[in-house]
Amino acid sequence: MKMKPAVRYVIVAIALYLVSTGLSYGIFKSIKGNRPATVSPIPSGGKFVVDPSLPRTEVCPLNGQKFTEQERKIWETRRPLAVMIENHAEARPQSGLSYADIVYETVAEGGITRFMGVFYCGVAAYNIGLAPVRSARTYFLDWVSEYDALYNHVGGAGNCSDGTVDERAKALCQIDKYGIKDMDQFSIPFPICYRNYDRLDHPVATEHTMVCFSDKLYELAAKRKWTNVDEDDVAWDKNYQAWKFKDEAKEGERGTTASISFVHWAGYEAEYGVQWNYDSTTNSYKRLNGGQPHLDLETKEQLTAKSIAIQFAKETVGVDEHAHLLYGTIGSGKALVFQDGKVTVGTWKKSSRTARTLFFDETGKEIAFNRGQTWIEVVSLDTKVSY
Repeated sequence: MKMKPAVRYVIVAIALYLVSTGLSYGIFKSIKGNRPATVSPIPSGGKFVVDPSLPRTEVCPLNGQKFTEQERKIWETRRPLAVMIENHAEARPQSGLSYADIVYETVAEGGITRFMGVFYCGVAAYNIGLAPVRSARTYFLDWVSEYDALYNHVGGAGNCSDGTVDERAKALCQIDKYGIKDMDQFSIPFPICYRNYDRLDHPVATEHTMVCFSDKLYELAAKRKWTNVDEDDVAWDKNYQAWKFKDEAKEGERGTTASISFVHWAGYEAEYGVQWNYDSTTNSYKRLNGGQPHLDLETKEQLTAKSIAIQFAKETVGVDEHAHLLYGTIGSGKALVFQDGKVTVGTWKKSSRTARTLFFDETGKEIAFNRGQTWIEVVSLDTKVSY
């Protein structure tokens, strides 16, 4: 019996629906099942796991830490990567901060601080997931400029044409004007960056879900001709001024300053109070975030630093209808530097946007930092620091 056209169309439609549904499910499952792990310390694209028996002889120009020759051969083909990582209580713990060579922290909005990890030597051997990545702020650009770094973020404050944002706070506009190597997530496709709603064991708002991957960012940068030299063949460190570094104090020479505590904005202690506890055995400082050990989601370990510089700067609040902030990052001011269980009261100086921020003791001598991860905590002039 000949099938009626209407029946034939229905059967064909159902068949097409089933085929397309099956294909969509298969593709979705394949993508979800093959998303890269947030940390991938395994060989990929010629990468390697660091052999613990190899000698650490190569000095990182960012923080003085020593690495293997193989790691140096990787990082010397690249430039530093600066990544905006948020500190909203809902988005903790963060991913990747323990691999940063240097970490900057200051308020981004409403008393909530934001981190900028500078990655270069510590990620050479690994593909690190960095999260949650958030938006750009103008004062962070002054620190990005010290390294001529790649700048990874998710949007930011103020395009040039945005009349609602104060000219001084227009981060996106300034990124373009300054010629910063922009790695805005809005121009980066999956799987370099993507929203991972399953990163934490609790649901979070969409703005807390962006993950980007260090190796993938570096691969994209190479396609944009931003390696150790840029598209004009200018090396990132042509005008870079490294800090001075020293070997850490021997156990019998270490101090007894056991704890450092402060909050960037008064009244926000419960969630954003900062505490660093000194461990004399390892000669390092363990970080607490809002009263809790500050963990890296990937390593499950508490964040530590070898040196901590607290930089006091002029804070200007609410410069436009978006309540954007400004910090006086260029010029000079008071500083406290903690290392070896001791504190040095001194000053910081930065002569221009692209110049290095340097730290000096009371006699005017530049401070040499211990080798290892360094944190720069930028606070307002009236911040009370207990130690």
